[in-house]
Amino acid sequence: MNDSPAANVTTRRDFLRTTGTFAAASALAGVAIPRVHAAESNTIQIALVGAGGRGTGAASNALSVKTGPVKLVAMADVFDNRLKSSFEGLKGQHADKMDVPEDRKFIGFDSYKKAMDVLKPGDLVILATPPAFRWVQFKYAIERGLNVFMEKPVTVDGPTSRRMFELAKQADAKNLKVGVGLMCRHCRVRQDLFKRVQDGQIGEIIALRAYRMHGPVGSAFSEAKKPEENETLFQIRRFHSFLWASGGCFSDFYIHNIDESCWIKNAWPVEAQASGGRHYRGNAIDQNFDNYSVEYTFGDGTKMFMYGRTMPGVHDQFASYAHGSKGLGVISSEGHWPSKARIYKGHKMTNSEIVWRTPKEGPELDPYQLEWEDLTAAIRNNTPYNEVERGVKASLVTSMGRMAAHTGQIVTYDDILNSDHEFAPGLDTITLDSPAPLLANADGKYPVPMPGITKRREY
Repeated sequence: MNDSPAANVTTRRDFLRTTGTFAAASALAGVAIPRVHAAESNTIQIALVGAGGRGTGAASNALSVKTGPVKLVAMADVFDNRLKSSFEGLKGQHADKMDVPEDRKFIGFDSYKKAMDVLKPGDLVILATPPAFRWVQFKYAIERGLNVFMEKPVTVDGPTSRRMFELAKQADAKNLKVGVGLMCRHCRVRQDLFKRVQDGQIGEIIALRAYRMHGPVGSAFSEAKKPEENETLFQIRRFHSFLWASGGCFSDFYIHNIDESCWIKNAWPVEAQASGGRHYRGNAIDQNFDNYSVEYTFGDGTKMFMYGRTMPGVHDQFASYAHGSKGLGVISSEGHWPSKARIYKGHKMTNSEIVWRTPKEGPELDPYQLEWEDLTAAIRNNTPYNEVERGVKASLVTSMGRMAAHTGQIVTYDDILNSDHEFAPGLDTITLDSPAPLLANADGKYPVPMPGITKRREY
């Protein structure tokens, strides 16, 4: 496998900056088919479900792999303009690897099924709709015998997490290969850091810190919809604003810092307590807090602190750190990539204290591309590859911190896993005529978390 990313590849991060939301879908049906290897032609055919920023970027990475031939053959979304924009963007970079005529561009809540039905067993579908729809579409992909790449988070609440754990077992039983978009774990430099930390180079981990603090991002802040706009489509289009669709800003964005920190610790926290609040909101009607501070506790009693803030005009920080008894490990410095990972012999981050750092020869390889090289290599070589269980745990731990902030209570891993609050039941049968998963009051405002008042649910 050639790990070198292709030149001039636009990553999911780049697409997210320049394009809008991704789509959603519903309804289940299909026939299970056992073949799971790449097609006899050796070309892996790909369908894109959710043609917004992340989905388009993921497709671009998929079409840039060096492991063998790939071809995009179908696309699906609920927004026609998103699909058209995605198609044109991808065609500009990968025209020779695209075969998506008009009759294989599908729009609507059942479009994901139509796109997957184009594929043969052993081909691959990208699931990049809002996370609430992940279990619905993953279930159909399993029934169709398809390998899967799904964006994170993969769940936003307890009931769907339990469902996804079971679906992961079904995918294993069919020998399907499933990647989850927690790309930091595919970063070769972070993998080196992980080994060094596990070998004891920073000593016993004492604490971890993670930060994602910046101005408004994605669709996390929304004003009231236009009267003529469909309520359900409005909420899908502005999915970061609604907990049912994405887990809000907390789950959709903070999961990376939380996951990479837990990875370096090589453990998942067992409980969380947190605080957070809403400040000068203006006309915003979304469900997010403006800032979050979470104290996670691991089984051995050590702590991880996650600080999130989405406010303009304040200090920005985007990094993760592991403090050990012998030194400090920097997991990420200024975003997801390049990680600029390094180790200090003490806890002062000065150049004279560095004992290991990212190799200087050549640029740090793009983890957005590497996760695709790893997934497609597993498909072609028929090696075990299923990241869903780990992706669900990362999503649950993230939701645990979010729920602790939104309720003002200490929330354990078992609490969030066994919670009976499914944010959006019935997404497998949703249509444009269905009531929206969340309803506004007479003033056009949606329910928001009220810590200490609403204690067992987030809203």
